[in-house]
Amino acid sequence: MSIAAALGDVQRDNLQGSPQPQRRGHFVPYLLMLPGLLWLGVFFVVPLVTLFMMSLQTAVPGGEIGEYEQTFHFANYVDVLTDPSYYTPLFRSFIYAACATVLALLIGYPLAYFIAFKSGRFRNLFLIMVIAPFFVSFILRTIAWRQILADEGPVVAAMKWAGFFSDGIGGIYPSAIAVVLGLTYNFLPFMTLPIYASLERVDPKLVEAAGDLYAPGFTGFRKVTLPLSMPGVVAGTLLTFIPATGDYVNAALLGNSKNTMIGNRIDYAFLNTNDYPTAAVLSFVLMACILAVVLVYVRRVGTEDLL
Repeated sequence: MSIAAALGDVQRDNLQGSPQPQRRGHFVPYLLMLPGLLWLGVFFVVPLVTLFMMSLQTAVPGGEIGEYEQTFHFANYVDVLTDPSYYTPLFRSFIYAACATVLALLIGYPLAYFIAFKSGRFRNLFLIMVIAPFFVSFILRTIAWRQILADEGPVVAAMKWAGFFSDGIGGIYPSAIAVVLGLTYNFLPFMTLPIYASLERVDPKLVEAAGDLYAPGFTGFRKVTLPLSMPGVVAGTLLTFIPATGDYVNAALLGNSKNTMIGNRIDYAFLNTNDYPTAAVLSFVLMACILAVVLVYVRRVGTEDLL
């Protein structure tokens, strides 16, 4: 056998054996995804399926309160959707969440802009101050707003001093304003941090180039900085709006019976009346409504055409 033929055989063997490592490595990404998939399956898919099956149950005839059986009663959804008593708290939840999201955006964007471009060596300190509220319990932070917004609190005292309130008028708590302020405060970090992450990635040379082209400061911000930060704005608004819509703690602690949100109705059905099917149906209705709003929002204000 010639040397050329021997080299050709060796090359052929190498080419035939080369796909084996590729096939072996083909499963590596799936193995890396396995822990996350298991986590989602156990803590998301299983509870979601369980909640859906619960929404199709009916009370056991002659049974005790809270005793249900699986009958696949899809009419539970019809009963809830045709009950007008649920419309007002559902609509109120979206209104409160939208107001809190707008307020969080108006507060969070300038704050994120300042931290990203103006904070200098104190940037880490300001970031810690943004996330510091997470070190305290959500409920304790909300209860603290009772004292802040109460009649004898600093907010009402300052507004009375400024002439907005007279001595005969009560404070802000409890009211819809208190609920919206509580939602804004509790979810403000969810708005600020994504916007900061987007602003931090903006190349300062692009802003300087806008100035070199004689663009005024606000025009440069509107044409360069704001579009480049829109991914963070979209992420922040979603991270604020979605949990704020389903929240019930702020309405329970800072509001009254006129400020009930749909989350409070779900909580009451689960823990007080033991009406598990109705609570499960309301949960799915809320999820469906949020999903519809999010899809419309992302489609209209998505980031695909902004980058």
